[in-house]
This record gives sequence, structure tokens and C-alpha cells, in this order.
Amino acid sequence: MNDMIMVTAPDMAELNLLRAYAPLRRELERAMVVSSALVPADVATMNSRVRYTDEKDGASRTVSLVYPIEADVAKGKVSVLAPVGTALLGLSEGQSIEWHFPDGSRRRLKLEKVLFQPERLACTPLPRAP
Repeated sequence: MNDMIMVTAPDMAELNLLRAYAPLRRELERAMVVSSALVPADVATMNSRVRYTDEKDGASRTVSLVYPIEADVAKGKVSVLAPVGTALLGLSEGQSIEWHFPDGSRRRLKLEKVLFQPERLACTPLPRAP
């Protein structure tokens, strides 16, 4: 696993408010902070929709990484304070992380694909009027 994760400056400002949660605090301490315009399209940022694989059981899942107030497991919205959410934050496609889960297990998650990243919307030129 590459030790570095990437977090946008606006996400870091919001996530710093949640630093009381020790696993998130540890992740933020190893984060490289970049501007939203410079974050690569293959990085899992807040409000990104991603597909990952749990290498323990080989299951592939698709989730959106959200702030706690927006979490809704039934809709695939996983809080950044949930173990999976904290683990996926800042990973790049193809990057894996080993993570401790509340049941005492240690699992390896691999970010397969960033399906949607909100920062890309800001970088997409608007169509020109005819």
C-alpha cells in the first residue's frame, strides 16, 4: 500500500471538524492536501461514488462517500466515519488498504473505480451556445 492519500482542501476543512474520531484523524495526518482543481479524477473524494472490492470475500460494492448526516446505507451512502468510508477516503484507483473493522477482523479493501467525483464537474467546460 502506498502510504499517501489525497484530500482536497475544502474536504480537509470540513473533515477537520470530525477529527475526534481517531481513525479519521490518523488518515488525515497522512493526507496530502490539494486544491479541488488539481485532484486527479481517480481519487475518492467526499461525495464521490466508487466501486471497491473487499479482498476477504471478493465482493465488489458500489458506495457514495458522504458526511455522517447524509449517510443512508439503503441508498449506498456510506459515512466517512464508518470503517469502509474512512478506509476509502483519499485512495486512488488500484490502491489498497488494510483496515480494522468493529467485529475485530482486519480486511483489505481495493478501490477499483471512481465512478463519479464532484470535483470533475467543476473542471468540465460548459457547452458553448450556438
